[in-house]
Amino acid sequence: MSNYFSDLKDKVVVITGSGRGIGKGIAEEFANAGSKLVINDINQETAEATASEFGAKGVETLAIACDISKQEQVQDFFKQIVEKWGKVDVLINNAGITQDTLFLRMKLEQWQRVIDINLTGTFLCTHAAIKYMSKAKSGNIINISSINRLGQAGQANYSASKAGVVGFSKTIAKEFASRSIRCNVIAPGFISTPMTAAMTDKAKEAAISQIPLSRAGEPADIANLALFLASDLSSYITGQTIDINGGLT
Repeated sequence: MSNYFSDLKDKVVVITGSGRGIGKGIAEEFANAGSKLVINDINQETAEATASEFGAKGVETLAIACDISKQEQVQDFFKQIVEKWGKVDVLINNAGITQDTLFLRMKLEQWQRVIDINLTGTFLCTHAAIKYMSKAKSGNIINISSINRLGQAGQANYSASKAGVVGFSKTIAKEFASRSIRCNVIAPGFISTPMTAAMTDKAKEAAISQIPLSRAGEPADIANLALFLASDLSSYITGQTIDINGGLT
């Protein structure tokens, strides 16, 4: 695979929420391509544990804990990256949370925390990274949305945040294309992660029964598209939202 993505070798790739789940799966494929990885999690131990796994395989890594909803933390986060490697080539805004409940039961705090992480966090990380990309007149931003951006019962907060990511990304693509910065969105469907592992077997079976390909996706399915979108193979693609959901939509 790395032969197809040789241009990603030694690129500095920042992946938020990459201590586990989809983010870790994305990091693994960029590691295989020879990229330099910034592993981020809200928990320092989780970030360091994942970074150590890749480091043991000879991958250059940097582990940084950061609450991406906090502007000062985000600014310090990217300052550390640039101090170490001098640039930010690829930003993948993957970190996200859910706090599901039916709308009439949803508290303002549940709404706000999901918006703060999923949408404002994407804004803050992009805002911090793009000033370095603009100076270099080169960069690539990949934002992770969801199939549930289209609406899902019990997820008014999450659906709103993930729909917002799409509109935000299209705007970034238009504003920064002249500086050779591309921005695209990946919208996963039902993916096997620690989050979905917590579901009951009955709930999993019900979800998979709706998928034409009759299986859950894997983090590698998302990672493979991220590699393509970050590489020169997709140099004429920007402002797009690509669904990966086994045919569910």
